[in-house]
Amino acid sequence: MAGSSVAIVGGRVVPVTGPPIENGIVLVTDGTIAAVGAGLAVPDGVPVIDAAGSWVLPGFIDAHAHVGVHEEAQGWAGQDTNEMTDPVTAQVRALDAINPADLGFRDAITGGVLAVNVNPGSGNPIGGQTVALKCWGRTVDEMVLRQPSGLKSALGENPKRTYGNQDRTPSTRLGTAAVIRGAFVDAANYLARIEAEERKPEGERRPVDRDLKLEALGRVLRREIPWRQHCHRADDIATALRIAGEFGYDLVIDHGTEAHLLADLIAARDIPVIIGPLMTSRSKVELRNRSLGNPGLLARAGVTISITTDHPVVPIHFLIHQATLSVKHGLDRETALRALTINPARVAGIDGRLGSIEAGKDADLAIWSGDPLDVFSRVQRALINGTEIYTDLEGAPVFATPQPPGGAQPPPRRDHGMRSVICADWVP
Repeated sequence: MAGSSVAIVGGRVVPVTGPPIENGIVLVTDGTIAAVGAGLAVPDGVPVIDAAGSWVLPGFIDAHAHVGVHEEAQGWAGQDTNEMTDPVTAQVRALDAINPADLGFRDAITGGVLAVNVNPGSGNPIGGQTVALKCWGRTVDEMVLRQPSGLKSALGENPKRTYGNQDRTPSTRLGTAAVIRGAFVDAANYLARIEAEERKPEGERRPVDRDLKLEALGRVLRREIPWRQHCHRADDIATALRIAGEFGYDLVIDHGTEAHLLADLIAARDIPVIIGPLMTSRSKVELRNRSLGNPGLLARAGVTISITTDHPVVPIHFLIHQATLSVKHGLDRETALRALTINPARVAGIDGRLGSIEAGKDADLAIWSGDPLDVFSRVQRALINGTEIYTDLEGAPVFATPQPPGGAQPPPRRDHGMRSVICADWVP
């Protein structure tokens, strides 16, 4: 996507990594933030967006969602979340199943969510590779920020139900842990064979047959990408900590419904928790301790948190509302905004480009009518790479049309509204 130059002036700029700037100015050059502050000179000829009375924030990031792989209003035809034909599918990539035309991406933008980490589902002990991408583009290749951004794994009810119903291993929690350990041992042996060949004189080396499954697991063992561990219950979280300690990889806890019960252990190991979804019923046993107070409990214990919708479990444009309700239940406001911006950016490994308003980062910005934690505030404008891709100034949302890099922008088209639909056989 081609970058644009623009100046956003007069708004309350919230950089996230620094204090808010009243009557601030954000200068964008070629799609990148060139400067942010008060009293900056706007270069001649640069288009100006008047943000007086509005709040300017970095685009929000949902660090765990299934937008694009579980398409809205498509039923089974758009359901590509889980490859539940083998307990270990480390070789599959969310990237290869994402449809940029999924209505969920437009929903995201209306809620100020301009980037997302898309995960495979949690039906398998090892479910596949995640990808971080922007919520705007003609093809997923144009949207990608980092591929892969992690490797998805699941403990708890989902894998034992999936394979127990097939009378296959794993049908228990101990079986799930054994499958994960076995896969890591296989991957370690695979890496050892490669390293052994590399130590030989060049003329004596023999190629090691490629194995995409073990290659992906090897990237985790080499700490090139994090291990994204789906777990809700405290005992499953303890298992996640135990296995990570055995194999020495970078662990991220996804969901963490009962993570507050082990908050001291998690904080001591500096393991981030992506908590949520928070606006759901207690639809299974391991969610019985779900509470909007949990984000605040974790943050006060020193755990770095991000908040997720797990879209489509909670519609992705409700991400900000989960943060608002968490503040109502004890999370401080500054941490709530960090949990939607810089924290998920760091988890996904894209904080060099997104997550805050700082010089050198991509100009992916949302202009809100007021405090985003006020339920009455709405996104008035959204920009990606400095290009305005969404406008809603008078309650009539208008989207631009994704263009090839360097392409001219045709007139925007009106959006007629989207709704979330969840399939009955969905395994989040």
